[in-house]
Amino acid sequence: QVQLVESGGGLVQPGGSLRLSCAASGFLFSMSAMSWYRQAPGKERELVASIISGGRTNYADSVKGRFTISRDNAKNTVYLQMNSLKPEDTAVYYCHIDIRRRDYWGQGTQVTVSS
Repeated sequence: QVQLVESGGGLVQPGGSLRLSCAASGFLFSMSAMSWYRQAPGKERELVASIISGGRTNYADSVKGRFTISRDNAKNTVYLQMNSLKPEDTAVYYCHIDIRRRDYWGQGTQVTVSS
């Protein structure tokens, strides 16, 4: 079955960096588009970044120039490098894939940006 397991979250000061990882299994990872979403308390879940099989990427305006999504097809893993973090980046971050119009989510990893 499809499994997505996130890791790498934590507490970081404003201006700091974190790298999230999402280990995937149960589907053909190398041919799949992968995404990172986030959900802050009291807010709707929003798309942060996505990457297609060919490597083309897309970012929310709020993270452009600060976050980088990448993938390692040999490891079935997608990453989110987050730099220059701000308090408003505080959220639970989720890995996501759409397979035949069905959404699959990881369990989420908490990112807290605070001094």
